[in-house]
Amino acid sequence: MAILVTGSTGVIGKQILEQLGGTGAEMRALTRSPEKAQFPADVTAIKGDLSDVDAVRQAMRGVSTLFLLAPNAADELTQALQTLSVAREAGVKGVVYLSVFKGADYVDVPHFTGKYTVERMIERLDVPATVLRPAYFIQNDVRQKESLLTHGVYGMPIGAKGISMVDVRDIGDAAARELLRRERAASPLPRETYELVGPDAIDAENVASIWAEALGRPIRYGGDDLDVLEQRLKVVGPAWLAYDMRLMMGRYQQDGAVASTAEIERVATLLGRQPRSYRDFAVATAATWADA
Repeated sequence: MAILVTGSTGVIGKQILEQLGGTGAEMRALTRSPEKAQFPADVTAIKGDLSDVDAVRQAMRGVSTLFLLAPNAADELTQALQTLSVAREAGVKGVVYLSVFKGADYVDVPHFTGKYTVERMIERLDVPATVLRPAYFIQNDVRQKESLLTHGVYGMPIGAKGISMVDVRDIGDAAARELLRRERAASPLPRETYELVGPDAIDAENVASIWAEALGRPIRYGGDDLDVLEQRLKVVGPAWLAYDMRLMMGRYQQDGAVASTAEIERVATLLGRQPRSYRDFAVATAATWADA
């Protein structure tokens, strides 16, 4: 039997496949373009995507454990719910689902509410699953390179309440651990839920000071203007997604997304170490930019 990884060519999927390498698990990766995918030698590429139910049915044959990451698409919820149903029909014994931190609270943010709806299906139908709820990805801020280096500005309007940002390597590590645990179990395991968070709450004030220290130059926070954010995102993506991100940042500004001590301790137990910090990411990223 095998582990099937969806979202395999994205940031998280790549981390998971890398973490699973050398474990002896049979790995399959769902991708629209197997001929273009650059997977490790021990990964089998399977053609398809979650919007194609027949392709998902075909991909699920011989699969015992599923990593489910639904894409940022207008029909993300439909794709996720249908994939879970196909997995249940195929007799998959374990699922690791990538949800989102604060999904139950941010009811006006479409992709948060969609992911929480998937969690409700998992709960109501007693799907043997691990639900991972990552906070805002630390590595999203690699996109701040031009703003930081050219203008001395951190431009993401995260607000002053704080976000327990998580390193994508920790997400991949957590997902791989849970996939292997479920794959190696003789029978389906009980449901588990983890908030995947970083050790610190990052806000407008400390993010600027962290980058100033890492880059060795003054850095200021660019402000909370959500109109600017939405217009900037519409240049590189669809309008509905830009508005979704605007709503998310609005809730970050209004309420924050700060993890509790218990949530941080729980993810540390899963990882077998403390989660990576934003400061360490900033220092390493600044060094990479300097070398380049």
